[in-house]
This record gives sequence, C-alpha cells and structure tokens, in this order.
Amino acid sequence: MLTLGGCDPEPARPAAQAAEEVAFATSRVRMVREQIATRGITDGRVLAAMARVPRHEFVPVGGRSLAYEDGPLPIGHGQTISQPYIVAFMTAALDPKPGDRVLEIGTGSGYQAAVLAGLVAEVYSIEIVAPLAQRAEADLQRLGYGNVKVRAGDGYRGWPEAAPFDAIIVTCAPEHVPQALVNQLKAGGRMMVPVGPTDGVQELYLLRKRPGGLETRAVLPVRFVPMVTKGPPG
Repeated sequence: MLTLGGCDPEPARPAAQAAEEVAFATSRVRMVREQIATRGITDGRVLAAMARVPRHEFVPVGGRSLAYEDGPLPIGHGQTISQPYIVAFMTAALDPKPGDRVLEIGTGSGYQAAVLAGLVAEVYSIEIVAPLAQRAEADLQRLGYGNVKVRAGDGYRGWPEAAPFDAIIVTCAPEHVPQALVNQLKAGGRMMVPVGPTDGVQELYLLRKRPGGLETRAVLPVRFVPMVTKGPPG
C-alpha cells in the first residue's frame, strides 16, 4: 500500500520570496541606470541610496509590479509616491551632508524619507493625512530606518520644537513658501520646494537662507499634489 505524504506549500514560499527580491533588486539597479544617471544625476551617494532603498516596500501591494517604472504611483487618499527621478533630483539638489538634520514636509509613503535616512543624521517628516503618516511610520520602522521621526500634522507650521534644520524638503506644492519653514531653517540652510497653483504652472525652487534674505533659484518645472493646511497658511 502506497502512502502519500501531505503536500506542504510552505517550503516553496521563502524561495519564491527570494526570487521576487532578486527581481526587485535588478529592477532597482536598472531604474538608477536608465531613469536617473542618464538624466544627469551624478552624485554617487544619491545614486547609491536610490539603488539601496526598496521602493516597492513603500507602494501598495497591488502596485508593486510598477514600483520601479518611470513615474509616480497612487498610494491612497489622493496622494502619490513621486517619480524616482524627481526624488533623486530633489535629493541631489538639496546637497545632503552626513551630519544634517532634515525636515520633510509631506511624508506620503515614506520613500523620500528613507532615501534621505541613509544620507543624513536625522529626518523629521510631517504628513497631514493621519493614516498615511501611520502607515509610513510603521513601514520605516519595519525596514530599519531608525533615524526617521514621523508625525501627523500641518506642514505649514513645520516642527518648531526640533528646529533649526540644516535642510528642508517639501514634497507637495504650496502657493507660496510658508514663512514658518523659512524661520525653522538654519542660517546657510537649503530648502527644496515646489511652488504654484494646483491647476497651473509649478516651479521647483532651491532656496538658501542668507544673512540678507532668501536666495531663490528655479530649477525645474514640476507637478505636485497641493500642500494643504488645517488653518490659515503660515
């Protein structure tokens, strides 16, 4: 009499997961090579960070097959994870230093914060949509980004108790630069911020805080989701 053993699918699962991670890693290297480096991003630290951070972990499960494509993706609540090139461009333009403390406005998925986490000392990130803030915080903790602090709050008001910051990056578009953020920037600090109306032309600006005021330079036309506030914009 022939006795057949039970069929247990569990042993195959780790192998399938490992194969999937290899495929994602290959796609990530291709993304950096074809979407970012060929467009003029040459900062080796930024390229290495983009090749290291698992973007698919910050994308809802149903969209993970598209995680390394050349474009933004929806993450729920009317928000998106930015195009990889834009993340790399803004990160490189911000010129992050290993000792920097950086404020991010618009946590979203947490992906931009994860990229910065490997380049600076501390990242403080604010997200006005509480469920997104909670999900991003959980994902960042799960993936080991211990130098990122996330909270749900109004980005127009910044994070005054943690200020001043060496750099500020804004990943949603206000119609003007919030004065509270300028106040929380160190002397000599840098800010990357897209500015403009939701239905019109937006420009990505690089700002530097000088003794005589803000030095402002438009660096790229862009299209970001609007920056919203719970009260009168600061």
